[in-house]
Amino acid sequence: MDRSAWVRRIAALDPAVPDEAEEIHRITAAIEFPWDVRQALGLALFRTYAVPTIGELLARTGEFTSRTQKRYDDTVLLLGATVERGLDAPDSRTAIRRMNQMHRRYGIANDDMVYVLATFVVTPLRWLDAFGWRPLHPHERLAAVAHYRALGRRMGIRDMPDDEAGFAALMDRVEAERFSCTDGGRRVADATLALMTTFPPFSRLPAPAVRRGTTCLMDPHLLRALGYAVPTRAERLAAHAGMRLRALVERRMPPRTTMVTVEELPEVRSYPGGVDLAKLGTFA
Repeated sequence: MDRSAWVRRIAALDPAVPDEAEEIHRITAAIEFPWDVRQALGLALFRTYAVPTIGELLARTGEFTSRTQKRYDDTVLLLGATVERGLDAPDSRTAIRRMNQMHRRYGIANDDMVYVLATFVVTPLRWLDAFGWRPLHPHERLAAVAHYRALGRRMGIRDMPDDEAGFAALMDRVEAERFSCTDGGRRVADATLALMTTFPPFSRLPAPAVRRGTTCLMDPHLLRALGYAVPTRAERLAAHAGMRLRALVERRMPPRTTMVTVEELPEVRSYPGGVDLAKLGTFA
């Protein structure tokens, strides 16, 4: 394969056709940009902690503070199944059913669920625009929206935006109106940031440097809402330059021919004996 083979495949598919949209999103998230999408979704989680109703709920469950690794792994594995296998595959239906059971148990408001969905759409697209090793094809943007709208329908989420611009406007509006620093949201953010310092290859670096580097990739308004110090302009420029250097290196690497699956990720460590999707999640 040459480096543009997957782009040609994406261009030949129609994101308006559900099965083809799923294939496009799978190529983007699991073959072309698996590391980037994981980093972006990790940063999307921090955004949710700054919404008081979400951050405080996560703190009350105790899962993200006392069992941070397991809660992270469960989130990655449940969402990853829907991408890797397709939304209507048996494993994906199990994963979606498990997520729905959790949300019903905790009575999560529809507005909060729409916002979380918006962060999953918008944050990876903005990350890839800034740090991706190639520009996104328009079909990839449409497929990302199609995937998360289809997931939202299966989760009973109402009043979802129709397109990327709508999701972006919703996310930005919620953050301008509702972002606030709470004790619970800060505790969950601290626990997640501490966990990220243990992920390879960053685990080889001093933990304070990893924490500081991660905050350099967060938006200043998010940092203020979480009560974190905003890094200096020089620190942010250095971190962004590092991400762009990484993109230049990846652009010159051979293309992947198979998916990077979530179960093989070194940072997913809670289930060395295998994963049962029907048993994942946060339950009393």
